[in-house]
Amino acid sequence: MKALKTTIVVLVILIVFVALGFFLVGYLKPKPGGLLVDTTPSSNVYINGNFIGKTPYQGTNVAGQISLKLVPIITDQNLIAYETKINLVSGIQTVVRREFSTSEVSSSGDVISFDKLNSNSSGLIVTSTPDNSQVLLDGVVQGFSPYNLSSITPGSHQITIKSSGYSDRTMGVKAQSGYKLLVFAKLAKSETIIPVASPSPTPISTNKSYILIGNTPTGFLRMRTEPGTLGEEIAELTPGNKYLLLEVDAATGWYKIQYQDSAPGLPNGIVGWISNQYSSQVK
Repeated sequence: MKALKTTIVVLVILIVFVALGFFLVGYLKPKPGGLLVDTTPSSNVYINGNFIGKTPYQGTNVAGQISLKLVPIITDQNLIAYETKINLVSGIQTVVRREFSTSEVSSSGDVISFDKLNSNSSGLIVTSTPDNSQVLLDGVVQGFSPYNLSSITPGSHQITIKSSGYSDRTMGVKAQSGYKLLVFAKLAKSETIIPVASPSPTPISTNKSYILIGNTPTGFLRMRTEPGTLGEEIAELTPGNKYLLLEVDAATGWYKIQYQDSAPGLPNGIVGWISNQYSSQVK
């Protein structure tokens, strides 16, 4: 009887250890990366050359770099297929969207993915085609692509990419603690040019003032999204250039200037604030 009890105890211990082993293997095994693909029109989805389904597609795959190919199902419109490499992050969903067209320049889309950071902070990198496109975060001009923001508040945000001659693209994204948010946007070339009204010329008001950029220790003057050094940098202005004065901040004395005139895709142009320490008003 004693031997039987001993045997039962040993078996129970072995079962516990086996169960614990399976639990640890499952717990420590890396989670797959999520993938959400949506296209217009619908397309066949291939990962590493293997057909996995049709869009809209949502699934998982082993984390790491994959080759993604999207082939429009409609074959009578000569739509251009899309192929790219993306890095799937364990436990995180990567989003790929694509609007097909008959040429690459008129096609559009975006890829929203993440890179793991060694801290609990959140960052943002925005790249685009074409390069040097204007980047707006939650409706506020930040700068031009490629744009790198070292810190962003975790949670939902709206990113808009603009470039003259191209259709704007706006994306809803969600920043997460411990990850850098990577946003790539492909803008479509505008097929039609919006005519700009051409009223009869009127004399330029002599009351207009301009700001002359003076010499600086760095060789340029930073233009920011708001008066003061806490504003995000938009552009670097060259000494000797003049810009239309729009406003003077009463608290700081900084100047609000018209950096770029309005254009298709940029109805208000580009405006920003500069320090009055290295600039001056002129007529």
